[in-house]
Amino acid sequence: MRIARADLDAVFERAPGVAERVRGDDADAIVASARAALERMTEAERIAVLNAHPRIGAAAESLSAASRREQGGDTGTATHQRLRHLNDQYERKFGFRFVAFVHGRSKAKMIPLLEERLRRARAQELATGIDEFLAIAHDRLLGMQR
Repeated sequence: MRIARADLDAVFERAPGVAERVRGDDADAIVASARAALERMTEAERIAVLNAHPRIGAAAESLSAASRREQGGDTGTATHQRLRHLNDQYERKFGFRFVAFVHGRSKAKMIPLLEERLRRARAQELATGIDEFLAIAHDRLLGMQR
């Protein structure tokens, strides 16, 4: 499977330093290459990768097409307000954006996940965010193979 650079940019949400560093002919190889590249990055570079990802529950017009599909339809105002508040709290605590593999889960189901992850240590959360970022990319690449 040969993937164009523009498609890799979209898969990785235009995260700085990722698409141009990956190699591979299938989803597994590309994600393994991305993981290796991320491990060589500084903490500041990994944070920039997470911050390139859109916020969970962000306004639809601010999301990429892939994120819009993955985050699903709109929910009530209370859910959006709670997500906005939790995202703000998360970013203040950890200094980077909350990233979670959402595909197939409602925005309302993200609230308890966000609350649980707010109780974690920063290093654990940075590692989890990177793992979730890679899970999203893997799912998107598999979708391209179909």
